[in-house]
Amino acid sequence: MSIRVMLVDDQVLLRTGFRMVLAAQPDMEVVAEAGDGAEAIENLRGTAVDVVLMDVRMPRLDGVEATRRICAEPGAPKVLILTTFDLDEYAFSGLKAGASGFMLKDVPPSELLTAIRAVHSGDAVVAPSTTRRLLDRFSAMLPSGKENTAATGAMERLTGREREVMLLVAQGLSNGEIAARLVLSEATVKTHVGRILTKLGLRDRVQVVVLAYESGLVRAGGGAL
Repeated sequence: MSIRVMLVDDQVLLRTGFRMVLAAQPDMEVVAEAGDGAEAIENLRGTAVDVVLMDVRMPRLDGVEATRRICAEPGAPKVLILTTFDLDEYAFSGLKAGASGFMLKDVPPSELLTAIRAVHSGDAVVAPSTTRRLLDRFSAMLPSGKENTAATGAMERLTGREREVMLLVAQGLSNGEIAARLVLSEATVKTHVGRILTKLGLRDRVQVVVLAYESGLVRAGGGAL
């Protein structure tokens, strides 16, 4: 079955470019488009979508609020934020709102396609090291570990090994890199990540990164405390 994608961007030319790239893939199809967040939410009421490519700066309803509303619904599609990074200060809020990751708007087509497939599978964060850099950039928006005792308390549910894995996820390492670092099989690392998500009630690896920053376990610059 094809991955059903919705394109949400107020720039028609950008949507056209993305649509052409996706249409060439045998496992993807663009099933809906929207020029702003409000239209995206309306379209989702009548269209089954697996992944939403969501711009941030749009009229009427921006991508952050649209993402928050979409992700709050049961069985919601995965949301992949599209950002200009250097100019867009809302991408961090998009991750907090429930987005599964983000990509730069000028990303090479091959990376965009890989990102869509990764988000759809729920297997891995899109460009985890890039996610870390964005969080570093906006680390002032995060509460300190002392202020977020709830987040810190959640860490106590983890075993020592799970805590190790969580810290490496938050520092931007892939499952393969974590496996090499801890001398484990990649399958074992994947199992640990799954248990971390379950114990902490998180949806994906992006939320692991955010929680690690909120709890103070990882500081700006990507290092563990």
